[in-house]
Amino acid sequence: MKKFACCLLVVGGAAVFSGCAAFRISIDEKAPEEASALTAKYDQNDLLTWAKLMSEDIVNAPFPRKEGENPILVVMGIQNRTASHLDTKAIEDSITTELMNTGRMRFVNASRRDDLLREQGYQLANCTEETRTAIGRQLGARYMLTGSLVEISQKSGREVRVSRQEDVYYQLTVEITDLETGIMELRKQRDRLRRASKPIIGW
Repeated sequence: MKKFACCLLVVGGAAVFSGCAAFRISIDEKAPEEASALTAKYDQNDLLTWAKLMSEDIVNAPFPRKEGENPILVVMGIQNRTASHLDTKAIEDSITTELMNTGRMRFVNASRRDDLLREQGYQLANCTEETRTAIGRQLGARYMLTGSLVEISQKSGREVRVSRQEDVYYQLTVEITDLETGIMELRKQRDRLRRASKPIIGW
């Protein structure tokens, strides 16, 4: 009887320790674009996919109209028109990076304009004529890139079912406007609808 009790104790202890091992934190490194979606909400896949597809849409469009022109653009932000706190600046930065990598478009660094003016003021006051950067020769942007992100979320109603469904729809719009004429030269949209099912009973 004592041997049987000892065997149970050993087996039980092994099960406890193996169970603890099963609940240990496990970390795997993956490429961001290969990670599967965990919810229907905005995630890194949306950021990477939208930046790639939107930049391709812009590059493949008849813009600019003049052959061989490398237009200068200024990015004035993508509005967050969702009910969530989303970093639309990250979408803006990713689209800008993709467009710059094509070598066909240039961008005014509007976000660092104050730093640029501060550095120019310092050079004007402290640097020699030979090493001083020429002041007042900045290139002005001809086009303005803006956009918006819209979200529509819908959950399943109160029905007898084993899971609850949620549909989340996003629409990303990007516009390019001619600053001289005010004419909208380009407008592109990308849509995404993702459905998530969550068991009502369970984890």
